[in-house]
Amino acid sequence: MTFSKSVIPGLLALALVLELSGCAAANKSIAARRGFNREQSMQGFYEVEPMDVGESFSGEASYYGPGFHGKKTANGETYDQNAMTCAHKTLPFGTKLKVTLLSTGKSAIVRVTDRGPYMDGRILDLSVSAGKQVGLDLVGVGEVEAEVVE
Repeated sequence: MTFSKSVIPGLLALALVLELSGCAAANKSIAARRGFNREQSMQGFYEVEPMDVGESFSGEASYYGPGFHGKKTANGETYDQNAMTCAHKTLPFGTKLKVTLLSTGKSAIVRVTDRGPYMDGRILDLSVSAGKQVGLDLVGVGEVEAEVVE
């Protein structure tokens, strides 16, 4: 199929509009999901489940940062990707964890300030700084062990 030169710019413009509207619709539906919004009104999405000092859990972790830096976290603080913090679905805000990336043996002490991660199968989202300290910045996602220290 061939198109005249006058039709091609219109088709390109239409393709661009469709592409951008698809992204906007996808982003709108993601942002509308309960739990994605970090406003305080959403804090009750996950039931808080405290753990005792010394208890541990393990699973996949990732890190998050640039897109959330400067935005409000679920506990009301402003997210600082350079702070030693993390997101967990159910631990009380302020819980401190020693997180060890199993592949490197490196660990970091982080404080729970946010809810998440929102990817199935992940147990923690670390701040950029914490992710770098344990080596997650090199792999993106990795198996960790987390121990409650405070």
